[in-house]
Amino acid sequence: MPQLPLDQFYLYFKHLLSGLVMVGVFVAVYCRFTPFHEVRLIRRGCTAASLSLAGAIVGFSLTVASSILHSDHFVMFVLWGTLAAVVQMAAYLLIERSLPEMKQALEANNVAMGGLMGTVSLVVGVINAACLS
Repeated sequence: MPQLPLDQFYLYFKHLLSGLVMVGVFVAVYCRFTPFHEVRLIRRGCTAASLSLAGAIVGFSLTVASSILHSDHFVMFVLWGTLAAVVQMAAYLLIERSLPEMKQALEANNVAMGGLMGTVSLVVGVINAACLS
């Protein structure tokens, strides 16, 4: 069985833990950034809020994954991840301005609105991730 060099093992865990921390921080900031309480809504069974938040998380995670794949230096990985979070927040702001009824629709569990929000976040994440290749 081949031996995994210790430095490769260290880099694996460094990127894994950093990526997970970045996703956790993103979720915390994103939930504070939006005008509604996604976690509270999700706990009440609001599918629309779940779809919206899930799209943002997956979209952001795709960029983090692409950054891990394409960044030669750890600092660049962190910088690209930070920029990805900013891009996701900007996308949210654009949608919020385009659809002023979005907050009320999500709080009313409008699944179509939640699906739209999640899809837009996912699309932004896919494009953002591709820009890093």
